[in-house]
Amino acid sequence: MTLTKILLRAPIAVAFSVLFFTSVVFPADYHPPKDGSWIMRDFRFNTGEVLPELRLHYLTIGVSTGEPVLILHGTGGSARSMLTPDFAGELFGPGQPLDANRYFVILPDAIGAGESSKPSDGLRAGFPKYNYDDMVRAQYRFAHGTFAHHSCASDPWTVDGRNACMDVGRYLS
Repeated sequence: MTLTKILLRAPIAVAFSVLFFTSVVFPADYHPPKDGSWIMRDFRFNTGEVLPELRLHYLTIGVSTGEPVLILHGTGGSARSMLTPDFAGELFGPGQPLDANRYFVILPDAIGAGESSKPSDGLRAGFPKYNYDDMVRAQYRFAHGTFAHHSCASDPWTVDGRNACMDVGRYLS
């Protein structure tokens, strides 16, 4: 095949590729996420230290009248890490498992992660020492203080997934 023939066929191949891959690779659309923050007053950590205001940041997807689903992400991450095409694009679109027209998806950031309270907000070494129990207790208070959550989905390979298991064992048994 000559170079001229290849160059003439290239635009057709590119056009076909764009049409094919946009219909196969790109995920479904879903409701845009909304930011929120919830403040817990005088949160007592397991060490006995008290933070006058503990902020838990969260994102929601869907309409608030939908069935609530709480999804916990990895500890060091952010709720925004769950908005990738491979995750949100496969779950929250019309007809998908957590269709945002049917479910109200809540993605909180844990203590020390994302936009929730953390040492780097200013207290640095003065920030209370915290552990998984504190994270679980804060997420429990968040879920029960802001949304009447009926469902919980978690990734068992992440720390927050394990926190969900601790939450179930501690508060729901």
